[in-house]
Amino acid sequence: MQNFDFTLPLQGAGGLKAFLDAKVTQYNQPAFIPNDPVSIPHLFTNQQDIEIMGLWAAVLAWGQRVTIINKCHELIKLMDGAPYDFIMNHEETDLKKLLHFKHRTFNDVDTLYFISFFRHHYSRHQSLESAFIPPGPLKGEKEGNVAEPIEKYLNHFRKYFFSLDDFPHRTKKHISSPSQKSTCKRLNMFLRWMVRKDNCGVDFGIWNHIKPPELIVPCDLHVDRVARKLNLITRKQTDWQTAVELTARLREFDPVDPVKYDFALFALGIEEKF
Repeated sequence: MQNFDFTLPLQGAGGLKAFLDAKVTQYNQPAFIPNDPVSIPHLFTNQQDIEIMGLWAAVLAWGQRVTIINKCHELIKLMDGAPYDFIMNHEETDLKKLLHFKHRTFNDVDTLYFISFFRHHYSRHQSLESAFIPPGPLKGEKEGNVAEPIEKYLNHFRKYFFSLDDFPHRTKKHISSPSQKSTCKRLNMFLRWMVRKDNCGVDFGIWNHIKPPELIVPCDLHVDRVARKLNLITRKQTDWQTAVELTARLREFDPVDPVKYDFALFALGIEEKF
């Protein structure tokens, strides 16, 4: 791990921005994909498969990355290698083989509800992006009450996701929102995959309504720890406002694409044990 002089100006050639930019360049490349959950949606070319397994991989992103990836492969196999086709065309008897799927606290009840939600949504829409876009201000909420557009999108997605009559209460713990003061790490990671646009091959950039400058950094324990060491976070607790604060600081470095620095912060924590 190279030494870094924190006294250097943030925008200077040898400053924090240059340091993080170099780490983004180092890790935002195809070699990053195989050992990360983003490898799961990269198994597919059909947009609906990418979206379905992207969301599922993000939701299951808890614990060791190798275990997360293996569990996603298991889930794909249970859906005959074609998630979208299975979800839209399965018979009730086809669901029996999913009854033993489990990853940590995510179990068969959650799995079957995810399938129900996906079938409900894709029967009406071509893309999962529309699940995040409210038709207007959320009920009881004025547009001006949210500082970040993503806050509105994530709050709407959770309400919409659990809008089916038979949703199991236990599944609600797997879909977070800013209204719960969660950092929404998993959903912000999924949005990064779907929204960010570059030519590096890791993120997909297949959505167009949500814009890259609006994204919020996925703030997990590793990112939080590294960001605090780099003095990018001052908030004592780790919650939604912490993720917003971190993103605001990173927008000073790149207002157009602030979440690209997720590659740097995450890799510094995981790969380099910063």
